[in-house]
Amino acid sequence: MESHEVLKRALRKTSPKAVASDLGISLSLVYKWAEKPTDDSSGSRNPLDRLLQIIELSGDTGIVEWLCRQQGGHFVKDPDVEGYQIDHVLPATQEIIGQFSNLLAQISAAANDQSVSQSEADEIRQCWDKLKSYAEAFVRSCEAGDFETMRRIK
Repeated sequence: MESHEVLKRALRKTSPKAVASDLGISLSLVYKWAEKPTDDSSGSRNPLDRLLQIIELSGDTGIVEWLCRQQGGHFVKDPDVEGYQIDHVLPATQEIIGQFSNLLAQISAAANDQSVSQSEADEIRQCWDKLKSYAEAFVRSCEAGDFETMRRIK
């Protein structure tokens, strides 16, 4: 999905007029942000495109991390799965189950004394992020076409 489409969808949930008023910008600019930029200058570089450019120029994902935290989430970068090959579905699923088991063990050990320290919370977060990254690599490998090979292995 392109940035202008994301903004167009978000504007359906509110009033473009209210957005313009609250941001102190013209209503026409809000509408331009939701248009696909073209060579004849229709549309306008929107805030999402500008933020993406800052992130790409700096190589720093702090902006994304901050936005995620502001909305109650947490940013985990997807792993690079270029050249990643899953030969068999069973070992891959066993690895995911094993990592999930490790996560549960971390949580149980941390909560054993009826509290969780900050260092324990950090360890749980690292374990959780590793699990999510591995699972994402598995899913992306399936999406890249390895799913058909895995289905035949069953």
